[in-house]
Amino acid sequence: MPEISRRSLLGAAAVSPLLSAMTDYRILDPHVHVWKHDPAFPFAEGAHPPERDATPETLQDLMKANGVARTVIIQVIHYRYDNRYLASVLKRYPKTFQGVCRVDPLDPAAPDHLSRLTAEGFRGVRLSPAGNASGDWFHGPLMPPLWKRCSELKVPMTVLAPITRMPEVGALLEKLPELTVVIDHMADCPIDQPAELEKLIALKRFPNLFVKISHTWSISRQPYPWLDAQEYVKRLHHAYGPQRLMWATDWPIVEGNSTYARALSVVRDEMKFLNAEDLSWILSKTIERVWPFAD
Repeated sequence: MPEISRRSLLGAAAVSPLLSAMTDYRILDPHVHVWKHDPAFPFAEGAHPPERDATPETLQDLMKANGVARTVIIQVIHYRYDNRYLASVLKRYPKTFQGVCRVDPLDPAAPDHLSRLTAEGFRGVRLSPAGNASGDWFHGPLMPPLWKRCSELKVPMTVLAPITRMPEVGALLEKLPELTVVIDHMADCPIDQPAELEKLIALKRFPNLFVKISHTWSISRQPYPWLDAQEYVKRLHHAYGPQRLMWATDWPIVEGNSTYARALSVVRDEMKFLNAEDLSWILSKTIERVWPFAD
């Protein structure tokens, strides 16, 4: 199957190579996905992955072109709970990538699966409950044991969930306030429902909860630099401070709307309300708090 065009990488990469020399931190991307059409790593039954591949080699080209030093790869839904392809990537590139696995939230053995995957090198787990009744397992009896195990293993819990699920995140954290939790993509709060963002802001009471300010390109109804979605980032910055916010590209999903380069530049260059110290946290130091990379 065709891989994502490398020609697009060079066209999108407008980042100066002097960037790293101008800062005292390295840029880290805490949210990307990889997959490959390979019979050795079959996709899950019923999955509908894109025909193109999203390989770690293409990702590394993008990272180099845009001055990104390290990346956290999130297990893509195309493989569902079979984490073997991502495990193979982490084994090949241990200094460049960390990985976040998936486990079946409806399996009572999910905590033990998480323990095994953590022992194999994964740094955290991702859950993605839908907003409708099919995601109601998120407030069911299988969640507390899984969250408790995550806390015991001292790995982050990453949550992709709509804004309506944020009170349930709070209910789970009431019993495990020491657990590190990362909310993906500002909980994809609809741009025409700004009051709903308060559900995410309310979670600031948990000191170990972090928010990815990604998906400005997805939430927005405006062209780049997505100023309407930047208003959400402003509110989260005011509530959480930069030490608990992190950017992310969500590559290659971002390419359905924009580019890897713009997912970076919108934060680094276009969010005028962020100062240099803010950027040092959002682009780097906050991510190092959650996913420290050894050199």
